[in-house]
Amino acid sequence: MAILLTSGTRVLAVNATGAYGGGQVRAMRGFGTQVVAHVAPGRTGEIEGLPVFATIADAVKATQASAAAIFTPAAGVRDSLDEAARAGLTLAFAAAEFVPVHDVLRAAQQAREAGLWIVGPNSSGMASPGQAVLGAIPPGMTRPGRIGVMGRSGTLTMNVCRALSRAGLGQSSVVHIGGDVVCGRNPHEWLGLFIADRQTDLVVYLGEPGGTKEYAMLDAVRSAGKPVVALVVGRHVPKERRMGHAGALVGSERETAAAKIDALAAAGAHIARSPDEVVEIAGRLLGQPAPTALESPA
Repeated sequence: MAILLTSGTRVLAVNATGAYGGGQVRAMRGFGTQVVAHVAPGRTGEIEGLPVFATIADAVKATQASAAAIFTPAAGVRDSLDEAARAGLTLAFAAAEFVPVHDVLRAAQQAREAGLWIVGPNSSGMASPGQAVLGAIPPGMTRPGRIGVMGRSGTLTMNVCRALSRAGLGQSSVVHIGGDVVCGRNPHEWLGLFIADRQTDLVVYLGEPGGTKEYAMLDAVRSAGKPVVALVVGRHVPKERRMGHAGALVGSERETAAAKIDALAAAGAHIARSPDEVVEIAGRLLGQPAPTALESPA
């Protein structure tokens, strides 16, 4: 099973007319995702066999889509997300980095009120292995299984999934929450979905320095009823230095990796210090010890 994104999810490609967006849509379709239409104001006809609509609402009416992959540039992401919420979509992935903070705050509030789950902004996307990909998480790094994975860093998320997959430990769904200061949905919200999913047996959380989002997870970790494995990288990052992207900035002791690790451990999370330890701990907890010689997934 998967959370939110399945083989039956019908997806709109929004403003995916450039080289990057177009390439991602072709890859998503190649991976089996049901991309049913493009939304591109000012365009008509078809793009690579898919109909083009001027608005998300028009596309939803014609295709019964429930999700969107949004490739709108940063300055327009709020408008695209607001449009997605008004059209009744339940899932939207926003790729753009450096979306203005107040734009994300407003869009996230409207999305929650409308029941829309936002992946991103500044995200590599979401995948439900063996079913569908929303964004740029390569299926070759994942495999179907019963581990939910969510992370703040796209690169770390994909590499941990690859390590789990090589060890035969598959994933139910994988979510790159987003690397900007404000995310459309926060870790504790995604954790709640994984906890409620009966076919997710264990959850992996991948954190980093900066922000305080992990602290909102603590009550859910304590009462999860299933194991939570946490890897928070950047234990040696100096304060007030941004590492990699906007969200990875330590402004206080509470925002350091060490403080987050201590808090998660006190709440009952199983703490890993490296991707290899994530694999080892997850395998042990699920009764599937990692092999000594890891093989690439088929």
